[in-house]
Amino acid sequence: MAERELRLQPRLQCIADCVPQGARLIDVGTDHAYLPVWLLCRGRIERAIATDINAAPLDHARRTAEEYGVAERLELRLCAGLDGADASQADTVAVAGMGGETILAIVEAAPWLRESGITLLLQPMTKAELLRSGLTENGYRITAERLVLDKGVIYPVLTVESGKDDPLTNAEAWCGRELLHDPLYGDYAAERVRKLERAAAGIRKGTNAGHGAAEQLEADAEALREMIKEWEYANGTGNRTGAV
Repeated sequence: MAERELRLQPRLQCIADCVPQGARLIDVGTDHAYLPVWLLCRGRIERAIATDINAAPLDHARRTAEEYGVAERLELRLCAGLDGADASQADTVAVAGMGGETILAIVEAAPWLRESGITLLLQPMTKAELLRSGLTENGYRITAERLVLDKGVIYPVLTVESGKDDPLTNAEAWCGRELLHDPLYGDYAAERVRKLERAAAGIRKGTNAGHGAAEQLEADAEALREMIKEWEYANGTGNRTGAV
């Protein structure tokens, strides 16, 4: 057993906090396996499966598990996404540290996730808006979201289950439907506003053919400004974000 305590970076700690006690976990794209090893060391879970598409990360994962004395309880699998897994092996699946498009492709390639009602814990590094809209269009509902600040960047962590949900508006796809209570929401939404405005400005510098797309992005930015105002009113903060 390692003498030093394993500490998770904020992104992974946020996910770990969402894992239910006693969960049967699959950690997809595990890299060094810090998430399942942390959970095993603290008795939050009894066993786990960790997958990665490359052999080198699994070698790192194996060393981490051995260092902290949990190697016998962590099964390592070399595979793409959830290939080779099924609903009998987990009730919770974590996919973190990837782009939203990649996470969505992993989920879509494993329809048994939706059919079995497994809980998904998803942490996109980019394109969270595509992940949110893609999930709701494919028979999933986002039951909760949290924001976490890690190395100066705010990331969302989504809790997702199977089930129908109302379609997301563009603004909700950009900033989530479950985040208005989050203390980081104002800054997160403000950055999305700036991103939309930059994209719209870039389009307007081009040909007239793209002006319709620019108008849509500007409309989305304005909708987000209204959501920021709602958040500020609900939290009694005033305008701290500089976005409106």
